[in-house]
Order: sequence, then C-alpha cells, then structure tokens
Amino acid sequence: MSGHSKWSTIKRKKGALDAKRGRLFTKLIKEITVAARLGGGDEGANPRLRKAIASAKTANMPQENIKRAIQKGTGELPGVNYEEFTYEAYGPGGVAIMLDVITDNKNRTVAEIRHLMNKYGGNLGENGSVAWMFDKKGQISIAKDSGSEETVFEAALECGAEDFEVEDDVYLVMTNPADLMEVRDGLEKRGFTIQSAEIEMLPKSLQKVTGKDASRLMNLIEALDDNDDINNIYSNFDIDEDSV
Repeated sequence: MSGHSKWSTIKRKKGALDAKRGRLFTKLIKEITVAARLGGGDEGANPRLRKAIASAKTANMPQENIKRAIQKGTGELPGVNYEEFTYEAYGPGGVAIMLDVITDNKNRTVAEIRHLMNKYGGNLGENGSVAWMFDKKGQISIAKDSGSEETVFEAALECGAEDFEVEDDVYLVMTNPADLMEVRDGLEKRGFTIQSAEIEMLPKSLQKVTGKDASRLMNLIEALDDNDDINNIYSNFDIDEDSV
C-alpha cells in the first residue's frame, strides 16, 4: 500500500470517511469558500470552484450548504477570512509529507502541526525540502463496476487523460491539472461512475516503512487528517496493508 492514493484505501477499509463526515464537510466548505473568493461564484468560469462543488456533491453535502459557502466566499454573506498554506515535513521512517492547509489562524495551525509531528516522530521541513519528490497531477477515481479496464482506458485517452492505472477497487485516471474537470466531465457523460476528481501530489518514488515506524506514521497521518485546517495530505510511504 502506498501514499500514491493519499491513503484513501486505508480510510475506506476502516470506514473512516462516513465516521468523519462532519469533518469532511467542514473541509469542503472551506475549499468552496476560498475558491469562490479567489475566482468568483460562477462555477462555469471557475474550475477550482467547479471541482470543489463536485467533491461536495459526491460527499452528499446539502445544496444549501454549498450555496452558503459560495456566498461567504463572494462576500454576499459574512464569513471567515481563510488563508492557504502548504507545509512540508518528514514522518517516521523518513517519508515525505506535504500538507495543504486552509486556516483562519496560521499560528494556531502551525503549532498544532508541530505538536503532532513531535508526538509521532516527524518534523517540519523547510519550503522545498520534499516538494521535489512529487508531481502535481489531476487524478480521477472511477468505480471498477463502471466498465472493463480496456473500455475505461480507451475512454480516458479519448477524453484527454495522460495516464491510467488499476489500483485495488478503482481505476485511476491521471491528467494535466488544468484538464482535470474537462476529462472528468467527459468520462461522466460516457456513463462512468466518478468517485472523486482531485488535484494530487503524486510521489515520484516510494519510501518503504515497516515495524514501529509504520504504526507511528499511520497514527501521525490519521491525527493530521483529524485537524480541520488540513485540507489535503500527500505522502510517499509504502506500507504493507496487513500492518495497518
């Protein structure tokens, strides 16, 4: 099991996504609000907002929640002023970790991240210390029952995808980040079940982690994911699924 899939396989296995739906909604609302503030409230002219809304709908967020988040971003409703940051770190076993943060209090968030790193054997790094280990790509997850591997592969290429992989119970379609929503929409129109469409930081190589380091790493990743200010977690870990 690798960080390639942003540890989503582990979350599915443990049923964590449903258990943390409230926290997921909080993170999605922040993303929608920031996207609307930066690019306007028209999702047709704002690809980032369109992606955020699609993610919210996939998570079954009520339409009214989505609307309010957009209005807070555009200033139609009062709201919190969020800022975005990216932090780089090393986890147990020397794995690389990147964190996308949306927060209204940078000092609080940094202190919380540093506390978790110290608690679980990681440490924050300088800007650029691990970013070079990742490639920024669009990644679309398609349910395997949507069609055969060959059918999905051919459709993905026709829609403008760059790469295609089969992982566990999903097909993964990689795109240029700028083409993510166009490829996603094309695949959806062809009748495929889209589970997610996200901008990911995909590791160029993987770091094997075993024993106590593996246990501490997963505790760290889960603790970071529990933080409402951390929107995305990327890592290059390679862990035996039986050890988590």
